Amino acid sequence: MDKIKMTTPLVEMDGDEMTRILWKMIKDELLEPFVELNTEYYDLGLEHRNETDDQVTVDSALATKKYGVAVKCATITPNAARMGEYNLKEMWKSPNGTIRAILDGTVFRAPIIVKGIEPNVKTWKKPITLARHAYGDVYKASEMKIPAAGKVELVYTAEDGTETRELVHVFDGPGVVQGMHNIEKSIRSFAHSCFKYALDTKQDLWFATKDTISKKYDHTFKDIFQEIYDAEYAEAFEAAGLEYFYTLIDDAVARVMKSEGGYIWACKNYDGDVMSDMVSSAFGSLAMMTSVLVSPEGYYEYEAAHGTVQRHYYKHLAGEETSTNSVATIFAWTGALRKRGEMDGNKDLMTFADKLEAATIKTIESGKMTKDLTLLTTLTDVTELTSEGFIKAIRENLEAMM
Repeated sequence: MDKIKMTTPLVEMDGDEMTRILWKMIKDELLEPFVELNTEYYDLGLEHRNETDDQVTVDSALATKKYGVAVKCATITPNAARMGEYNLKEMWKSPNGTIRAILDGTVFRAPIIVKGIEPNVKTWKKPITLARHAYGDVYKASEMKIPAAGKVELVYTAEDGTETRELVHVFDGPGVVQGMHNIEKSIRSFAHSCFKYALDTKQDLWFATKDTISKKYDHTFKDIFQEIYDAEYAEAFEAAGLEYFYTLIDDAVARVMKSEGGYIWACKNYDGDVMSDMVSSAFGSLAMMTSVLVSPEGYYEYEAAHGTVQRHYYKHLAGEETSTNSVATIFAWTGALRKRGEMDGNKDLMTFADKLEAATIKTIESGKMTKDLTLLTTLTDVTELTSEGFIKAIRENLEAMM
């Protein structure tokens, strides 16, 4: 069988630890035997980010702007412990945060539904897609430890030198303070991405903040969403039979827990970070969650929603077998390949992505899965496979489909 050809490269961002091991397995077993991969490769492993002073992360994001589609492996965001482990020059920022800021995109995460992995919330019948704003809030906050009694203020200095002050707190002893920000341009991009993605995927859109408490910060998000919806998307939503719905974040949580699913839930950055983990875990596993960063300009970056699986990596280094779930990483590749095919009019590439996803789901539904899924499944006759064994089992099903 001739390999499927790609006319335009997609950006490939390699990563860290166990997911880096899975990345190579997936390419060796599931991609390169069937597709003549055409990628522009960037090594976002922590060691190489350190060597390049994190310039490689910026370069990979700029390449995504050039080619339109990227696929990313999970990466380490270093903490104090990693500074010593990797002998880092400094505590580099989250690569995801850097890429999101450059692409000005919104992260959409949705569970991968398979028979035998039932949601913990019994009312959920359809996927719930989390749309997470990808800029600002606590991820770009400035923080300060307050050593003793004193006054903290927010100070805005205009270009003409005039100042506006807002009292934060008068401390009578030690404490902490945090200053967050966002920008209208990013909020508007967030809104456009959400409305466009809802129309593309034919799903209702919910948006939730806490504007009753945060009367300026959160209320600005609410107002911008409503303004853009009324001006640019209301007619298209009505024509498609879709609904845009705003509510408070606590009300949204209550509604979500009683719903059937089947909609997009848009959240600010921190809310989306937390709620996507809740939704993915309740549906089964973070390793069974797709994630795509979508910018209003039409750039797409696909990644696994989970981390680098550090504990399994140390077992791997010790020569022990692991049973690490690679489904989200496989679906990152299929998402990117399908989008590349869609942009290029390459139906063969799109069909391959569909078949690889179907082969992955078929493998699990036949009872062959990694350890994490054996602990969740309602199937009775299951086989626990190693990391490599699971990928090879998928290849058997894929070869039959091809």
